[in-house]
Amino acid sequence: MLTKLGRLARISVRGVVQGVGFRPFIYRLAQQYDLKGWVRNTSGNVEVEVEGDEARLNRFLEDLKTEAPPMSRIENIEVSFAALRGYSDFRIGESLSREGHYQLVSPDIATCPDCKEEIFSTTDRRFRYAFTNCTNCGPRFTIIEDIPYDRPKTTMRKFKMCPLCQREYDVPLDRRFHAQPNACPECGPSLELVDSEDRMVDCEDVIKTASRLLEEGKILAVKGLGGFQLACDATGDGAVSNLRERKRRPSKPLAVMMGNMQEIERHCLVSPEERELLESPQAPIVLLSWKQGSNISKTIAPNLKYLGVMLPYTPLHHLLVQEAGLPLVMTSGNLSEEPIAKDNDEALRRLKGIADYFLLHNRGIYARYDDSVYMVEEGKARALRRARGYAPYPIFLPFKSRQILACGAEDKNTFCLTRDEHAFLSQHIGDMENEETLEHFENTIGLYKKLFRVEPEIIAYDLHPEYLATKYAVEMGSGANLKMVPVQHHHAHIVSCMVENNVREPVIGVAFDGTGYGSDGTIWGGEFLVADWKGFKRVGHLEYMPLPGGATAIKKPY
Repeated sequence: MLTKLGRLARISVRGVVQGVGFRPFIYRLAQQYDLKGWVRNTSGNVEVEVEGDEARLNRFLEDLKTEAPPMSRIENIEVSFAALRGYSDFRIGESLSREGHYQLVSPDIATCPDCKEEIFSTTDRRFRYAFTNCTNCGPRFTIIEDIPYDRPKTTMRKFKMCPLCQREYDVPLDRRFHAQPNACPECGPSLELVDSEDRMVDCEDVIKTASRLLEEGKILAVKGLGGFQLACDATGDGAVSNLRERKRRPSKPLAVMMGNMQEIERHCLVSPEERELLESPQAPIVLLSWKQGSNISKTIAPNLKYLGVMLPYTPLHHLLVQEAGLPLVMTSGNLSEEPIAKDNDEALRRLKGIADYFLLHNRGIYARYDDSVYMVEEGKARALRRARGYAPYPIFLPFKSRQILACGAEDKNTFCLTRDEHAFLSQHIGDMENEETLEHFENTIGLYKKLFRVEPEIIAYDLHPEYLATKYAVEMGSGANLKMVPVQHHHAHIVSCMVENNVREPVIGVAFDGTGYGSDGTIWGGEFLVADWKGFKRVGHLEYMPLPGGATAIKKPY
């Protein structure tokens, strides 16, 4: 029991509580209830020491659980009580790094309504500023290099805040209080427009010039949150055809960015659940049914019922789409099957034959980050590609796990690292068919291991000996004291369905997703397995057939 004279509470909060305005929230809460003490980030959590009157302290603890910032996710709160220390004020302390401890990292968050209002307000000092953000939105995972999440450990460290930005950062009641990427036109990142030969385009307004080029049918490489996107007029068959030819993507669908919900509803049918996804802080691409009469080029998603649509999710996108006044194709900045380009020099080299112009900026991207893709089925959101807005937030396990690296397969690769009750599923890596994607895979594993302080004891990998992810696993495990766990491809699919639906008892699993290397050394596909989490018995399958050309004939029968 707390005494009437007051007590001191020591609080440890775990979850996504860094980079989302949590320390400012604690500070304001302490001021509201006239409590003294401190709050700080550590490598593992947010720590608070707070003391004062019993009733006010109880209300503080209640509000801590129920009034936390919208982008935070509290996983656990531990509270203990001690004797008063006699603090004279409440302050935000220096962050503390602890060896071996880790914290959950926030995904990047779409531009919030307040920041959007600022960039379109002629009286605001951030009017038309493409890097506006606050504690409720903006880059997080793509700029963090290590924990704790503080500006010196992000790619924003080279930008020294001007006095006005520093004041916002220091004032507890400001929504940019301790917003690590805080910046403005005077002190922050800036845009530049260059042609395909890296020659600066002389213009008064980069956004207006870029928008005019899009209206003229040009293809632009636009540096976004987690890499480059290729943009063009979505209503022009010529621009879309040029993009397809240059990108070597003859038929796969392309995503379209539209300025607002009203515009989306002119072209597509939108359910309440789809609207909620589109307008969410994650702002994924959502697959929507086309409306008849839409003037979106049919070459964007040829012969398909669905169109992949998203709303602008950065200030740069908002400005570009509003200025252009038309829907824009926004697709990954890469050649087909390669990872997206993330650095300016890399983009100029790899996308030179695709883009006519490059809209660049000088804020570094540390982690590549594709757009997420979702669809709504029977009223439920289904992830088709989990990346921006969602990764690296973990999937919670119903048990404590050892430290494991699961390397994934060849197509649409993601990997997973586990520690404690967390499964850190990576963002979309891509098809593991070339050295560039393998390098992206290796670098991202390194980043996750560093951020979440994981040193795998066990490596799980696909049975197929020729998969690049399998070769990586075998090489990593050779000579090291690690347990190696080969996993049959179809069994992995069935177990993932079991875990997703919290099924623990044995099942009859049917896997018709495609082919996979079988435990008998042949290619399997169309499998009936009696399976549990640990093993399986193959009880049925499609008849074997010869494949002239081997596995290549599966995708390229010609």
